[in-house]
Amino acid sequence: MQNPGTAIPETARPDTTTPATATSERFPAQDRFADGAQYIAGRPAKGTSGRTHAVVDPATGREVYTYELAGTEDVDAAVAAAREAFPAWSAATPGERSDALHRFAAVLAERAEDFARAESLQCGKPLKLTREFDVPGTIDNTAFFAGAARHLAGQSAGEYSGDHTSYVRREPIGVVGSIAPWNYPLQMAAWKILPAIAAGNTIVLKPAELTPLTSLLFAQAATDAGIPDGVVNIVTGTGKEAGEHLVGHPDVAMTSFTGSTAVGKRVAEIATGTVKRIHLELGGKAPFVVFDDADLEAAVHGAVAGALINTGQDCTAATRAYVQRPLYDAFVEQTAALMESVRLGDPFAPGTDLGPLISHVQRDRVAGFVDRARAYARVVTGGEAPQGDLKDGAYYRPTLVADAPQDSEIVQSEIFGPVLVVLPFDGDDEGIRLANDTPYGLAASAWSRDVYRANRATREIKAGCVWVNDHIPIISEMPHGGYKASGFGKDMSAYSFEEYTQIKHVMFDNTAVAAKDWHRTVFGDR
Repeated sequence: MQNPGTAIPETARPDTTTPATATSERFPAQDRFADGAQYIAGRPAKGTSGRTHAVVDPATGREVYTYELAGTEDVDAAVAAAREAFPAWSAATPGERSDALHRFAAVLAERAEDFARAESLQCGKPLKLTREFDVPGTIDNTAFFAGAARHLAGQSAGEYSGDHTSYVRREPIGVVGSIAPWNYPLQMAAWKILPAIAAGNTIVLKPAELTPLTSLLFAQAATDAGIPDGVVNIVTGTGKEAGEHLVGHPDVAMTSFTGSTAVGKRVAEIATGTVKRIHLELGGKAPFVVFDDADLEAAVHGAVAGALINTGQDCTAATRAYVQRPLYDAFVEQTAALMESVRLGDPFAPGTDLGPLISHVQRDRVAGFVDRARAYARVVTGGEAPQGDLKDGAYYRPTLVADAPQDSEIVQSEIFGPVLVVLPFDGDDEGIRLANDTPYGLAASAWSRDVYRANRATREIKAGCVWVNDHIPIISEMPHGGYKASGFGKDMSAYSFEEYTQIKHVMFDNTAVAAKDWHRTVFGDR
């Protein structure tokens, strides 16, 4: 293990220094999206804002795709296309929508390698992550909603008043305007689009301008699967112009946003101005609580994987490890040693474990958190950007910080990078209290061999998902969403239909009596 304050010798660092492959061999973005980064009414288009933007490969710092940003006119056109497509799509039978989504899943499976390479290019994710996590998860999510589209049932009919039969209908809301982040562009596009259209809505999605490539591929695949023009639309522009115009658009009935809590507050402010339904999946600061009876090896492996997935750019990533004092020193030592074995490198090179952050700006932001923490905590390993062949990319070494105060910035704030902070605790009450001691409540994990201890943790930790003896896995059948400042509403699973459907109560009179008893409370006498 690296001693505090001592750099690992360059020869000992497990970087994959294979030179980056040519851009065209990675994914030919400029050629594939030559017609523009907007997708409206079933066809690509160029933005009309008069400004351009470049997608940059974060592993090399090279521009790989330059496109015209969407302006408000493009948003208007996309919303109009979605509004025009809504009557026919919402009137399609559940079986028809299900069939279309099954075809969609098949098209995605056929193009899996394209999606994986495009996602790795724009995000810097290692290919093994996009091939084995992002893309298969998206295909599975599509197949799930193909089945779920047939099960949009309301409450069974019943005579609840005695004189009437009541039942509940689930109906689509209308045009959905969604905004997705840059950390999981493909999966977030799917999480926004699939429940919306499975329920009979149409959608306009604004991906992050840093990472539009797989959202555009996703929309094209929907068209090629036979989903009607205008059901799925993409506008790629800035949040300030395209995003705010989409959220505030009078013809948009609902907005779904995934991103930071600060931006989520702004989205909510705009959306409430037009009384829209809002779904917010916001920031996280997931606790990783290791009790003294835990399997230490399992906890160490889980912590490193949970903290470093997607280079730590995951709102459910393990960020705060609370370890009961008998295991604390061993956990710190073993976690640091395992982190030091992680291989940084070209995302397209075999053997790479960890790619760059999304940008140099984000890399520098992460470094700032760690550098400021040196004044009050111990940087056990990492805490620096690699040099050599990786110096041009937005890389940052896996970093373990120990002994920071609970109220410190690095413990309380979302870093969104490959940084894990470890703190000790004594009794179970303290461990659970510390786990709950941030504004966030998206995800958490508890590590124990004691079922009663683990069950207590799942009850008392305030988070939308609590794993036991694991951290990160998600499945299409189960919901994803947070408590507290992590937002409200659910992605994935049948629970997501609560966000994307209107509930209508229908009530039939069964008596055929003109003069009903209750009328006398308004006029006349009995």
